[in-house]
Amino acid sequence: MEVIKNKKTLQDFIERQKEMGKKIGFAPTMGALHKGHLSLYEEARKDNDLVISSIFVNPTQFNNPEDLEKYPRDINRDILILKNSGLVDAVYIPEVADIYPEKTESQHYDFDGLENEMEGKSRPGHFDGVGTVVEELFRQIQPDNAYFGEKDFQQLAIIKKMVEKKHLPVKITGVSIYRADNGLALSSRNQRLHEDRREASKVIYHTLNKVNDWFRILTIPEINERVTDIFDHEQGMKLEYFLIADEETLKETDFFYKDRNYRAFIVVVVDGVRLIDNMHLD
Repeated sequence: MEVIKNKKTLQDFIERQKEMGKKIGFAPTMGALHKGHLSLYEEARKDNDLVISSIFVNPTQFNNPEDLEKYPRDINRDILILKNSGLVDAVYIPEVADIYPEKTESQHYDFDGLENEMEGKSRPGHFDGVGTVVEELFRQIQPDNAYFGEKDFQQLAIIKKMVEKKHLPVKITGVSIYRADNGLALSSRNQRLHEDRREASKVIYHTLNKVNDWFRILTIPEINERVTDIFDHEQGMKLEYFLIADEETLKETDFFYKDRNYRAFIVVVVDGVRLIDNMHLD
């Protein structure tokens, strides 16, 4: 596995691969790698000649400087995980100047309103930061296919919209949420929780499963009330929000229409660590 640490080396590497006609699969990360990330590369391995990872903690998508400071970083561990996986041919680890050669600031995007729902309400500018870094990585790596986890479903929708509006020649594939044995969605932030709190946090997944059952027989206000009640009785957990939204528009709904697809979204803060999850309702 090649470790590429600057834009010029990457350009030379990509040029050689393109000359050989290799199809490139790519999944960007912010490091603190886990099996959920590796599931992206397993998917990429199926349809591409070359699989590339990137590790870059993007400063423009953090609203809280303290959150950026606390974000787990262990680049040597991450490189070892990628090497040992046997799934990745190269990893790009750029400096800030490789992504933001002038000012470390985001472009502004119009995502047709997707950016104003859910996470966008509490994290202004967050998705501009996501769009900026992903577009720049796409332009540098020139992937044919790119892979993103459905745990960050709103981010996945935002990236699909950016590719559509910018006419970028890359196919975006969403990969199912990778879960621990207890159902908790794997996340880099989970590493900040003690083991017993990670175990307790399985209630998030179990609640989503209950919602999937309730959605056949209860109204949305009744479901909302039951979810709120669950977390009112969970010590050390705060329900930041729960909602059911249209999968295409991400707009919260208060009624189920037969011809639409819906997904439940939840954010719970556990001992100061913000955990997000979602589930398609079928």
